[in-house]
Amino acid sequence: MSSYSETLDWLFQQLPMYQRIGQAAYKADLSNTLALMEILEQPQQSFKSVHVAGTNGKGSVTAFCRAILEVGGLTAHVHTSPHLVNWHERFRLGAEGGGKLADDDVLAEAIRRVAEANRGEQITVFEILTAVMFVLFSEHRADVAIVEVGLGGRFDATNVIEKPAVSVIMPISLDHQAYLGDRVELIAAEKAGIIKQGAPVVIGEQPEEAAREVLIATAERLRCPYTVYGQDFMAFGENGRMTYQDEDSLLDLPAPRLTGRHQYANAGAAIRALKAAGFALSEEAIAKGVESVEWPGRLQRLTSGHIHDLATHDTEIWLDGGHNPGAGKVVAEAMANREEADPRPLFVIAGMLNTKEPIGYFEPFAGIARHVFTVPLHTSDAGLDPVALASDAAEAGLSAEAADNVESAMRTIAQTWSEEDNPPRILIGGSLYLVGEVLKLNGTSPQ
Repeated sequence: MSSYSETLDWLFQQLPMYQRIGQAAYKADLSNTLALMEILEQPQQSFKSVHVAGTNGKGSVTAFCRAILEVGGLTAHVHTSPHLVNWHERFRLGAEGGGKLADDDVLAEAIRRVAEANRGEQITVFEILTAVMFVLFSEHRADVAIVEVGLGGRFDATNVIEKPAVSVIMPISLDHQAYLGDRVELIAAEKAGIIKQGAPVVIGEQPEEAAREVLIATAERLRCPYTVYGQDFMAFGENGRMTYQDEDSLLDLPAPRLTGRHQYANAGAAIRALKAAGFALSEEAIAKGVESVEWPGRLQRLTSGHIHDLATHDTEIWLDGGHNPGAGKVVAEAMANREEADPRPLFVIAGMLNTKEPIGYFEPFAGIARHVFTVPLHTSDAGLDPVALASDAAEAGLSAEAADNVESAMRTIAQTWSEEDNPPRILIGGSLYLVGEVLKLNGTSPQ
């Protein structure tokens, strides 16, 4: 492999890969990653890390942590998955003045070295990329690395981190049942796998009491200092601002830049996590970070680009990669709040993987959405058939039909809309892969 394009070709040849084939890519042990770490001389132990798991909210917490740290003059590596458009998005290298995505040649060289170290052994793409992440983060200096779990926790390839500065567990709900279990307490047990002996733990808002109990019990068993949202710390909106409170501080902060009531709790968890990790940050840095945070594909509004231009004048277009019942609830609530402030008919354009629970995702939109268009996923072979997905939406109480693609659905909405009516509001979501496709088509890839 001598070029970036050749490196990508090699990656796509590796099997199995969750993005392409779904459940067959899941491997319930850490043997591949542990073997690679041994050959690569344990790069994951050479830097301070914030390890983030959860069904929903972990990406937002990661973004809040990065924003606050960078405003405070610190440098932070960031690992996220999956990427939306380009592989680089998984690897943000910390730098003074703000991090940047890994360059083509830097990423290609790291992948080449990991491939050589693997010595032709069977391995998943996520395992390869996790090893690449550890190599990159160990070789580029930063004050901390924020590492987002890919799937689950206990058997996630990132879980070779032995002593995180803090483990963060965000809201847990049903998702990936084929891999993690069909009850929230089973899923919580898998997520709790990132909790390590004696290391601080921050437990974010947990809508399910059973999940919270599992996380607390695990932290106590491993003798970890832990704090729980709603018990030891909290954050809420008041008069257009955010209040954060824990055992030793009360902060009056701007409202989070990220949309949705749930982002108050996410911001609160990020603040508490950074404190637990030992960072002394000023109220000014926290305020500016919360106010300036960015997170593509999570209730992101499109204001320009190709997809945006397919809509009628003044149409609101939102993208969100949430793909499980818990995400459906918070996104539907956000859309309902938008409706209260600015009444518009809501249309949903959705595509989903066949490992998800579509009915549970759609149910919160009943009575809110006027119509649903279901579309195929073009970047995954594990996408649900749009006709079947439309049937799921109908079972959830929604008017729904299949469309050829997002562009077709957008044109249908535009062509059937009268200029005398209020401009519509369109939510495109149900999958991060769909969001990535839309961002690429729109010409607004994450930077």
